[in-house]
Amino acid sequence: MLAFAKDISMKEPNHPEEGKNSELKEYMDYQRALDHERLIYHALDYSKTELQNSITKLQGRQEKLEDYLKNNFPISYKPLKSPDTIIFMLRKLINGHNSSNNWYKMNAYYHALVYDCIKIFTAFYNTIIQKNPEKAEEFKISKELEIDFDDWTHLFFPDLDFHLGKNVEGSQYPFAKRNKAIEENITKEVDAGKSFEEALQVVKEKHDIDDACTDFLQNKEISKGNMELFYTSAENPIYAYLTEREDGSWGAVEGESLLDQAYYLGSTLKVWVWRKKEDAESTMEGMSSVLKK
Repeated sequence: MLAFAKDISMKEPNHPEEGKNSELKEYMDYQRALDHERLIYHALDYSKTELQNSITKLQGRQEKLEDYLKNNFPISYKPLKSPDTIIFMLRKLINGHNSSNNWYKMNAYYHALVYDCIKIFTAFYNTIIQKNPEKAEEFKISKELEIDFDDWTHLFFPDLDFHLGKNVEGSQYPFAKRNKAIEENITKEVDAGKSFEEALQVVKEKHDIDDACTDFLQNKEISKGNMELFYTSAENPIYAYLTEREDGSWGAVEGESLLDQAYYLGSTLKVWVWRKKEDAESTMEGMSSVLKK
């Protein structure tokens, strides 16, 4: 199975404070409705099927095919370049995801590709939820709830370093803050006379950016080594540290785990988005009332 920042096979997550906080409980109810394994499978399968169909349909029309890649794989298409490479990588991802014996860890090339796949699939899926919820139930992903892509990204990606140079949504604030700091340091080095490549090498040490990501950010074609998924036995407790309870040291609440903290932050960000939406709707209703007078 594919290894993200958190265990996508976990069912029925909970938070120790949700009984005291109705907004947190609503957020956790949303989390309990999601089947992450099925979401990942359908996102990868959807992108692979659509790309295969487009390759057939646009055969001999290279410019149209490149436009398709730009629109459907906006983050990953430049370094991956070839539709055949993307198809090959999607097959590796699906095979790894369907394996129950191992966890398969991904590098920046794969993270960027999966990010693109999930983003376009959730837009497709949410449209079905809105227009034909019974059809959406066939996917068995979210119990007819729309998927919040930004929230999923915040919880399950380790970082968005591969997204450097492109705008990160406000609701992905923890990643946006890191990316902004990295981008500012790169700009500082470039202004001092270094090339982008030289600046990236300096900044990667300070921010612990791995080699695969620096290759990706330079749009280097994926190498044979970076094409590999790194596996470890599913019996290895790679997520154990996330559920260890903190002892109440600075920055942590007594008995709270890193997973609890992640869900609480996710809830806070989502509530912020909900309230922005409510405020916008209230403003629109007010404007509509004025216009009708």
